Amino acid sequence: MTSHTAHRSSYPIGTPGQPWGPAEVTQWGAAQRRQRSHAEDVMQPIERLRARFDVQSYGEVAYGDERYPLPVLRNRDWVPGRPVVLVTGGVHGYETSGVHGALRFLDLHAQTYEGQLNLLVAPCVSPWAYERIQRWNHDAIDPNRSFREPSPAQESAALMRLVAPLKGQFAAHIDLHETTDTDESEFRPAKSARDGEVFEPCTIPDGFYLVDDTENPQPAFQEAIITAVERVTHIAPADARGHILDAPQETRGVICYPLRELGLCTSITGARYTTTTEVYPDSPRATPAQCDAAQVAAVCAAIEYVLRGDQ
Repeated sequence: MTSHTAHRSSYPIGTPGQPWGPAEVTQWGAAQRRQRSHAEDVMQPIERLRARFDVQSYGEVAYGDERYPLPVLRNRDWVPGRPVVLVTGGVHGYETSGVHGALRFLDLHAQTYEGQLNLLVAPCVSPWAYERIQRWNHDAIDPNRSFREPSPAQESAALMRLVAPLKGQFAAHIDLHETTDTDESEFRPAKSARDGEVFEPCTIPDGFYLVDDTENPQPAFQEAIITAVERVTHIAPADARGHILDAPQETRGVICYPLRELGLCTSITGARYTTTTEVYPDSPRATPAQCDAAQVAAVCAAIEYVLRGDQ
């Protein structure tokens, strides 16, 4: 685990103790720089998958003159009435293995499940943030706290519109995330500044863990994923308090959050089985390739658990 005891007394934007207004949000947005290409990293691989999957757009993200398509991929043998599994990546754009893991799963494994279920994959929910390696969207809003009606985030609202016609058909939803050292060095200090709060440092878990639903816990489902991922990378241990981040560890490598109350992505489908994956790409014990592979292993294990149907 990585512990951060030194932290900024104040964030460079805003006045300590005062929430940001429009001027601070504009200042923050102007400071963000494009560091990679959604077109090259996401859209080009999707074009190569077009021959094997039904590729559609479920909208676009628009900020000023910038327009980003929002692609979703489905299996070509989609049959109404079959259970649907949703895989989402890049809800937080800076969490790279969520995006690349979703694309790798599509390329290497998705067709294995043809004829057994309907698969829906949105590899990069937040393309503006992906390009800027940011957690928030252009408006300094966290999409993964914005899955509620009406949503303040374009990214969240678009995904909810995609899901709405399929409500009642979802068997599972796997949302692919990372926890990084920059959560402590940048993103949590920025959040504290934005909200006019004092930043209190915490410990970043070293390893993979999962977030289950407080209102609908599915421990056997989570354990099946942990068991599969452990073959690829290490599982995060609890800290001295028995916590992972700010929540008590329920079972090995698993914590619970109230998904709907917090407006988290995995609250939107009403599926029985939901999970949020978290890998730690800054660990000295893991490589980017391992993190991508861990995401793929988690998706495959989740689908196979649903297909066994004996729980």
